[in-house]
Amino acid sequence: METKSVLAALAALSQEHRLAAFRLLVEHAPEGLPAGAIAERLSLAPATLSFHLKELSRAGLIASRQDGRFIWYRADLEAISGLIGYLTENCCRASSVCDTACVPAGAPRPVASPLPARRKRESA
Repeated sequence: METKSVLAALAALSQEHRLAAFRLLVEHAPEGLPAGAIAERLSLAPATLSFHLKELSRAGLIASRQDGRFIWYRADLEAISGLIGYLTENCCRASSVCDTACVPAGAPRPVASPLPARRKRESA
């Protein structure tokens, strides 16, 4: 993922209603929801929701499809995986070990293990 795309995605998600809409669509992946159901669940006016969905779409985070009179929206899970991958790809790069919480999916790296307990010196 390119830096410009990452910045657009982060900017789109940095607004309360857009983040809520995106999280709702992730919850209903892969099918998504019609615009009216999103507006109802988030208590947003249709014009307001339309503006926010347009921004998420412009950032490449959601996709839409026409189904008769309804427009369905779905989260682009590949896009969010790409964003997460971009944010974590350099995790522990400067270290010889990596914390398990940081290892990006599909990136085998040595994982930190606890240090062995120190032995007490025996006095002579």
